[in-house]
Amino acid sequence: MKMTFYGQFVAGEDHLAIRPLIQKNQAFGVGSVLDYSVEEDISQEEAEQKEMDSCVSAAEKESIGEDHREKKYKAHKQFSDRRGGVTGARTYFYADEAKCDQHMETFIKCIKASGGSSMDGFSAIKMTALGRPQFLLQFSEVLVKWRQFFSFLASQQGGDGTEALEQRLELKQLQEFLTTLGAKGDLTIDMLDWNSLIDDRTKISDLLVVPNVELGELEPLLKAFTEEEEKQMKRMLQRMDVLVKHAIENGVRLMVDAEQTYFQPAISRLTLEMQRLYNKDKPVIFTTYQCYLQEAYDNVTMDVELSRREGWHFAAKLVRGAYMYQERERAKDIGYEDPINPDYESTNIMYHRCLDYVLDEIALTRNANVMVASHNEDTVKHTLRRMNEVGLSARENKVYFGQLLGMCDQISFPLGQAGFPVYKYVPYGPVSEVMPYLSRRAQENRGFMKGALKERELLWKELKRRLASGELLHRPVL
Repeated sequence: MKMTFYGQFVAGEDHLAIRPLIQKNQAFGVGSVLDYSVEEDISQEEAEQKEMDSCVSAAEKESIGEDHREKKYKAHKQFSDRRGGVTGARTYFYADEAKCDQHMETFIKCIKASGGSSMDGFSAIKMTALGRPQFLLQFSEVLVKWRQFFSFLASQQGGDGTEALEQRLELKQLQEFLTTLGAKGDLTIDMLDWNSLIDDRTKISDLLVVPNVELGELEPLLKAFTEEEEKQMKRMLQRMDVLVKHAIENGVRLMVDAEQTYFQPAISRLTLEMQRLYNKDKPVIFTTYQCYLQEAYDNVTMDVELSRREGWHFAAKLVRGAYMYQERERAKDIGYEDPINPDYESTNIMYHRCLDYVLDEIALTRNANVMVASHNEDTVKHTLRRMNEVGLSARENKVYFGQLLGMCDQISFPLGQAGFPVYKYVPYGPVSEVMPYLSRRAQENRGFMKGALKERELLWKELKRRLASGELLHRPVL
C-alpha cells in the first residue's frame, strides 16, 4: 500500500514520517494543510447505533410523538451511518467523552506537527470529533428557526423576496414583537459570545429557545436537559477553545471543515464566534463554505458584512461540497427541501459568485482572506484573472489555493513556482487506520479518473522532454 495507493494520497504514518514530503513540497513553494485522517473501521450497524444514541437526548426519548422538532434536525436511523455516499471526507461517530478528549489530543499533535514543519501551515479539524452531535443538531435547529423568524418579520415589513444581506428590520417593531413573545429587559439580538459559551457558569440549554409565532411566546426547544447533557455541550466548546489556543501558540491557522447541512448552521456559527474573538489582529481561524448549497452566497455575504462592521479578519475556504448524494437522498426520503443546487453548472456559478464577492472585499479592505480549494482548472484560471482585474498580487498572501495531496499536481506546483500561496491537503496516519477513509476515497467520481488520465499524459510529456534535454532531475528555483 505504501508503494501504491497509500503512498500516493497519504504523507506518512506520523508527524515525523511526513516531514520529508512537507519539506520537499515547500522547496517548490507548496505548503501543507495537515489532516490526521484516521477513521474508525466499524460496521454499518455499529455506526447507526452510535449515531442514534448520541443524537437523541433523554428529553426526546421521553416525549416521542409530542415534540415540535423539525424533522431535518432529528436523527433518522436510515441515514445515521453518515459515511453513506461520502467519498471525500472522513467521519467521526460519538462514543464517549474520553474518546472526544482523545480526538482533541490528536488534533493538538497535528497542530504542533504543522507548526514544527512549516512557518505558515494550516491544520484541519472537524467539530463532530469534539463532542456529542446532539448539541450540533439542536443548536442548528434553533439558529435556523430564528433566521426564519427574522425573515418572517422582514416580509411583514415589506422585505420579502430580497437577498439576506438586503433585508432590514425596524428595531422598534422588532422590540415590540419580541416583547410580546416574552423577551425581558434590554433587547440583545446576538445572544452568543464565545467567552460566555465556554464559561462553566453559562447554561447552554437556556440559549436553546425558539420563537413560536402562533402561540406568541418563546419556548425551549426541548423540555429539559440532564446535567450530564449540559456538561457534554460545554465540554465540546471548551475542547474547541483549547485547540484555538494551541494553534495561536504554534503559529498555525485552524481550518474548520464543513459537514452535513443538519450540523452546519451550528458549526458555522460557533466558528464565526471564535473568529470574532481570535481573528482581530490576523486570520487564525478559517471557516468553510460549501458552494453546492443554495444558501452559500447568503451565508458568505452576511459573514463578510459582519466582519467588516466589527473589524475582524474574514477568513474562509471555499469548496464545492462533499455530501451531495447523501444530502439529496435524505431530503427526499424524510421530506424537506433539497438544500443542493439543481446541477453542477449552478454550483460552478455559485462558487464563482461567492469567490468574486470575497475577492472584491479583499481588494476593498485588505482585511479578508480566502482559500480557493478546487481541482477545477477553470476556477483557478478565473481566480487568477479576477486577482489581476482587482489588483491583488500573489505576495500579499490574501488568496490561497488548495488541492489534495496526490491530485492535480499540474495545478499546485506551477502556482507555487509562480509565487502564489498554494497548499496541499495532507492526510496522514497509520496504514491500517487510514484505510477506511482511503477505501472510500478510491470510489471518487469519474471526474477524478479523467483528471488522473490527464495527469498521466502530462507526466509522459514531461518525461520525454527531460530525456530529450538531458535534465532528468528538476531543481526548483524560488
